[in-house]
Amino acid sequence: MTQSPAAPEPPKFSIRNVSKHFRGKRGDVHALDDMSLDVAAGEFVCLVGPSGCGKSTLLDIMAGLAAPDAGEVRCDGREVKGPGRHRLVMFQESALFPWLDVLGNVMFGLKLRGDLSQAERLEIARRHLDLVGLSKFERAHVHQLSGGMKQRVAFARALAPDPQVLLMDEPLSALDALTREQLYGDIQRISAETGKTIIFVTHNVREAVCLADRVVLLSPRPGRIREQFRIDLPRPRDINAAGLSGHATRITAALKNYLTPEVSE
Repeated sequence: MTQSPAAPEPPKFSIRNVSKHFRGKRGDVHALDDMSLDVAAGEFVCLVGPSGCGKSTLLDIMAGLAAPDAGEVRCDGREVKGPGRHRLVMFQESALFPWLDVLGNVMFGLKLRGDLSQAERLEIARRHLDLVGLSKFERAHVHQLSGGMKQRVAFARALAPDPQVLLMDEPLSALDALTREQLYGDIQRISAETGKTIIFVTHNVREAVCLADRVVLLSPRPGRIREQFRIDLPRPRDINAAGLSGHATRITAALKNYLTPEVSE
């Protein structure tokens, strides 16, 4: 008896026909236009595009921090109507609490888990500090940390409540090049170990190719999805490796094409 093929697994995130406008100083701003995108469970997707293309706006909508004017966003089949502990955001700035030590900052994120005892929170916080390589710095204070260490703490804090989806809004852009390169390896390792679904916003095309399973290219305002690029390179990836160049060049060329003004007839 022939078995029927297994049904495809539903997407972790499903974005359908999403549009968003803002009221700005110069009138209406059309940030997103009729955008649709599926993200699979465990997939690492990078959103790339010029300033003003709506990358961060889309991330806010996926997080439930903003509502679309049209269309809908679903996570695990349920419509996203507000923030939730299964979808956590990591921003460009680490946003750590200076009055808490490293362990206290990671423990703070676990307040979202009301089902845990204090001892369980402590064990989870220490496990995630070990995951990001900072177990020896749990009693250090924020002012004693480098920029890269602060982002590692922020990463541990975001992962500790065990979200299903991590939404990362240019978390490495404020760091120096050497620190970023060190974190690329950490992010890939942690992504592989945890299996989290990650949506990562960046302006850096090589960074996107280094990290992503798929790169989604957005056009200038209003933001629309123009092209998607599957990155089938072995991991771990080195951002300076020659193998990345072909993918990065192709995506950069497409980006430049969409930035070229159209000639009106």
